[in-house]
Amino acid sequence: MALPTLTPEQRQAALAKAAEARAARTALLGKVKAGELTFAQLLERDDDIAKKIKVSQALRAVKGVGPAKATALMEEAGVDEKRRLGGLGAQQRKKLVDALG
Repeated sequence: MALPTLTPEQRQAALAKAAEARAARTALLGKVKAGELTFAQLLERDDDIAKKIKVSQALRAVKGVGPAKATALMEEAGVDEKRRLGGLGAQQRKKLVDALG
């Protein structure tokens, strides 16, 4: 499917919207990193911002979890490396929270 042709104004609006979404995701991950929000609380959020965060990014934001541990936790829970928080099943969520708890 071909992408629609956008006017310069539409393109600028889309770029601004994407930048705003990235900034919101970064702020949310910053709260997790600072300890203001737990991984479980992040999973409970029902907004589009939280749902579009990659599981690997969310795990790495948790204190004490680096790339290797995040990958190991995802493999244990049966989560694909490209999965986003909104695409996790109930069992996968439970396994990840239990592993971090």
